[in-house]
Amino acid sequence: MLDRSKLTTEGRNPRSKDIDLKSTLEIVDIINAEDRLVAPAVAKEGRRIAEAVDMIADAFHRGGRLIYVGAGTSGRLGVLDASECPPTFGALPAMVQGIIAGGAGALVRSTEGAEDDPDEGREAVSRKRVKERDVVCGIAACGMTPYVRGAIQRARELGAATIFVTCAPEVAADIEADVVINPVVGPEVITGSTRMKAGTATKLVLNTLTTAAMIRIGKVYGDLMVDLRATSEKLRDRAERIVMEVTGLSRGQARKLLEQAEGHVKAAIVMHFRYVGFKEAQALLAAHGGMLRKMIEREA
Repeated sequence: MLDRSKLTTEGRNPRSKDIDLKSTLEIVDIINAEDRLVAPAVAKEGRRIAEAVDMIADAFHRGGRLIYVGAGTSGRLGVLDASECPPTFGALPAMVQGIIAGGAGALVRSTEGAEDDPDEGREAVSRKRVKERDVVCGIAACGMTPYVRGAIQRARELGAATIFVTCAPEVAADIEADVVINPVVGPEVITGSTRMKAGTATKLVLNTLTTAAMIRIGKVYGDLMVDLRATSEKLRDRAERIVMEVTGLSRGQARKLLEQAEGHVKAAIVMHFRYVGFKEAQALLAAHGGMLRKMIEREA
């Protein structure tokens, strides 16, 4: 059995040792005070996160994928981040993927024993047919999860770039990955419950990895998600407002333009500035690597 007793993620927190004796408001205040430690811990890893972002963006440019691998809370966070990329950035579902130990059922029901088999992690990566152009990101708060370690080892054998996100400084130096991101948030309010501060830190890191990488490959203009597809009422409203903001058109004009662009915001904007149809707008975007700003600035 792996000895986790010395890990920060398993340590006792002196600030919450008597939390069961506190009032409800005091409990809430203690948890909130601990949560305030998370963002600064993530900020300290800024350079490593930026290095990982560039690695991911380069993979995307080469037609590669980002594949998260985790177990328990870590696995669920990876799958969650992957699932949010298509509606936000118009990314194909295959572009960012999540693997969780125990399979899809582990998303809604704990299957903690699934994390103990490194060979299953290796097999999961093999089944994804990982290539050199891909990036595999292991996520494990304690840094020792055998399933995740096995997955990263297999990814390295296949020539993929690798990232590892952990909140345990005791093992970070021993992790074999191209980039190790290690926000140290300290012991949890409830000893070992890494769904709390460690989970929050992980969510912040993953949000940054995909958002920044999508920005780098041109899926954001200013702070606008111009690659979204208007496939729901909320997204149709947002799409219309984005087109109005960038082009200066009225709501009705923006709606008509989006209809002609089959709901593609970026294509609608190109159609407006370049006076072209939908197909030609798509071709222009492809020729410019999807970088909308370059096309608009050229017109300006």
